[in-house]
Amino acid sequence: MSIDQIVDTDTHRLTDAQWCLANRRELRANGAVQLRGFLRAEALARLQEQAEAVFEHAYFKPQTHSIYLGPPDDAFAADHIRNYQVLSSKGCVTDDQIDTSSPLKQLYNNSDFKTALCSILEEDALYPYADSLSSVNIHYARRGEELGWHFDNSSFAVTLMIQPAGQGGIFEYVKDVRDADNGDMGYGLSERIVKGRHPVSAMNIAGGDLLLFRGRNSLHRVTPVGDDSTRQLAVLAYNNAPGISLSENARMTFYGRIGSVQTQSHQP
Repeated sequence: MSIDQIVDTDTHRLTDAQWCLANRRELRANGAVQLRGFLRAEALARLQEQAEAVFEHAYFKPQTHSIYLGPPDDAFAADHIRNYQVLSSKGCVTDDQIDTSSPLKQLYNNSDFKTALCSILEEDALYPYADSLSSVNIHYARRGEELGWHFDNSSFAVTLMIQPAGQGGIFEYVKDVRDADNGDMGYGLSERIVKGRHPVSAMNIAGGDLLLFRGRNSLHRVTPVGDDSTRQLAVLAYNNAPGISLSENARMTFYGRIGSVQTQSHQP
């Protein structure tokens, strides 16, 4: 499939500098930009079929973690927000389990798409992960499953909704809760958010919508799915430097295996 068959380029003009600028400004202002109807209907239908076909390979392992996604810090009490544990229980299919003919892989590797992302995200270049598991993932959440409150380690995230849940599975966030680069971890505000004492922003993301999000300093989660549907979300993961892979520990935690690592650096 060509990029014009995958993306509604009549609306989402990947090669148009003004379109990129408008989305860059929205991302700066709001910490997120939702590109509604990004995929064409035929590409979305094909992707939904493929996501169903590989679901049997999904790795599910419910786990608790702090919102900072780090090990416990003995300088703080166990019930301090620094160490407070939340639950994540989604499943995951990895890059090497997704066929190269998938619209996901074709979109991920398309030069026009990557150039547009660089412009919107204000990055010089984007590179795939060097390991065989992390670049393109499909996440699944069934009844009661969720993604707990957390901050991302990376400065940006690119996700594509394949199939939203019938009930629940809502993306919620609060912008600029911490300033990680300057050491402000936002403990007070984070605790109020996690304990339900602070308003949050919620996004209704439909199938075929692309979301660009800055989650390093914005606390966010996906609420539990509330019915018997399965929420399906693709994560298109890039780095701003070549040759980067997730650690073996992270790969075992997220995927249940370590896969392999490319020895050659990728070109942008």
